[in-house]
Amino acid sequence: MINSAKNTYESIDTSVHAFSTNIILLDRSLRTYGLTGREARDRLQDYLVHAVENPARADMTKPDDAGRALDAVGNALLSIQPSGDFQQNLLIDIRQQYHRLVEQRWGIVENAEGAIPMPLIALLAAWLTFIFGSFGYRAPQNAIVVLSFVVAASLIATAFYLVLDMDIPFHGTIQISDAPLRRALAEVKS
Repeated sequence: MINSAKNTYESIDTSVHAFSTNIILLDRSLRTYGLTGREARDRLQDYLVHAVENPARADMTKPDDAGRALDAVGNALLSIQPSGDFQQNLLIDIRQQYHRLVEQRWGIVENAEGAIPMPLIALLAAWLTFIFGSFGYRAPQNAIVVLSFVVAASLIATAFYLVLDMDIPFHGTIQISDAPLRRALAEVKS
């Protein structure tokens, strides 16, 4: 369970870094394209502002402002009309970069929710309760034994909570940093 949560967390963290890098590369390509790509660059900057303010979740009940902002980047790219072969080839590359960004974003969104199944969590909690109950049943009742059980149960519960918290990387105490997106935003603004 610890390994699963750790792998989920590290995978999403790596994906966020790669996503941010690809945003910077797309922005550089749009800069190379020239003034015609300015609207798409502005839309990309708007997307980054939304993404930093409201990280994407796989919760479809909330409005997805960042997703709509990223769609606006795609619409701006569709409206670009190349004037020569160089711009045509560059635009093809830019559109491929954009599609890669959309794929990465949805990969991050879909993997952002926990991977540890609830039946496993319930089974582990029942098993730990049974073990502590059986130890407590046979142990003498004095202050040291009671304190030891309380401390041990607290430490195990805390570790259990942290593992479950790490399994959902955009919520809770342990979260994926938005620093890569902030750096990408600073780069796009410059």
